[in-house]
Amino acid sequence: MKFKAEIDVMPQEALLDPQGKAVTKAMATIGLNEIDGVRIGRHIRLFIEAEDESSATAKVDEACKKMLANAIMESYTFTLEAYHG
Repeated sequence: MKFKAEIDVMPQEALLDPQGKAVTKAMATIGLNEIDGVRIGRHIRLFIEAEDESSATAKVDEACKKMLANAIMESYTFTLEAYHG
C-alpha cells in the first residue's frame, strides 16, 4: 500500500527564530502591523510503500527522528494518508 506523508518541521518554541523575527519586522514595513510571532520552518512531502498505516507511521516517524528534523532545535508533526495516485 502506498501512503503520502506531509511533514512540518519547525524551530522549537523555546529557541529564537531569527528568520521569523526578520519577517515579523518586515510585515510592519508593508502595513501589516497586526501580524506578529512569525516562525519559519520547512514542509516536506514524501511517499512511502508500507503494509499498513501503522507501519507507514513508524517509518515516517523514524525518518523525521533520524534525518528530517534536528531534535535538539526542531519539532515536527505529520499527517499520513493512503495515496492512490
